[in-house]
Amino acid sequence: MDINLHQLHIFRAVAEYGSFSRAASALYLSQPGVSLQVKSLEKSIGLPLFEKVGRTLHLTEAGHELLTYSERIFGLLEETRLVMEELGGGRRGTVKVAASTTAGIYVVPPALGAFHHEYPEVKLTLDVLNRFSVQKKLLDNEVDLAVMGLIEDTQDMEVAEFVPNELVVIAAPEHRLAGETKIPIEELSREIFLLREAGSGTRVDTQGFFEQRGITPRVGMELRSSGAIKQAVAAELGIAVMPLAALELELVTGRLTVLEVVGFPVHRHWYLARRAGGHISATASSLWNFLITYRDNLAQLAQPAPAAAERKA
Repeated sequence: MDINLHQLHIFRAVAEYGSFSRAASALYLSQPGVSLQVKSLEKSIGLPLFEKVGRTLHLTEAGHELLTYSERIFGLLEETRLVMEELGGGRRGTVKVAASTTAGIYVVPPALGAFHHEYPEVKLTLDVLNRFSVQKKLLDNEVDLAVMGLIEDTQDMEVAEFVPNELVVIAAPEHRLAGETKIPIEELSREIFLLREAGSGTRVDTQGFFEQRGITPRVGMELRSSGAIKQAVAAELGIAVMPLAALELELVTGRLTVLEVVGFPVHRHWYLARRAGGHISATASSLWNFLITYRDNLAQLAQPAPAAAERKA
């Protein structure tokens, strides 16, 4: 029986899409080419794999059996790929990462850059999404590792603290409170707040902080990205609470300023997460362990230098 993986791959696509034309489109092949490969496969097996009822394509009994074995074959091939990666000591292969919006833009890229410097042959992918989509991708086994600022349900996940996420109050440099010190938290009740969209981890943390102090912020606008928030604050449309990590450029250039409000900064963390149980490739484990070390090194660098007297002693 002369069957090859290319034929099985095309057969699976036709079975999945229920159409020769849709399968051809998904595989970037011509429809006649797809039909020819399926016919060749049927000839090798000696049995029809599909039957058409009206305008709908259905698997025959032989088709169902072949699909079952095809899934096993491709599953074994994927397992073989992972084993080969492990034999490489985690220095080859692919790791898929997903991160919530702010972390994905401002926090994760420098860490992945440092990893790439150490493991140049590892291919990295990064999806930047809202935190609900990030968690779903992780639990659906679509990514190997995730970075989020807020994880409300850690079931089926292994979670570790990553780097600090300090939330600060920002305003335009011309704001009436700019340059003031020890600003009472109650003073903010007079201000218009710009908030991230409902469900954002930063918004949840911000609202929780104010609720604990019996303050209801006056909401002026809801925006779906940190960049939009910064632009609106710079345009004096209101003030906002944002992660300090997202403000480096704006603070250096003087486009925005941090208000010294009592109770701020609010200290939070971004978290690393991966699925609990199941197979974790050596390459994904290498990235996880690297990020833990990266976190520890950053924490060590953030420690204040010892006083001169202590150094002398």
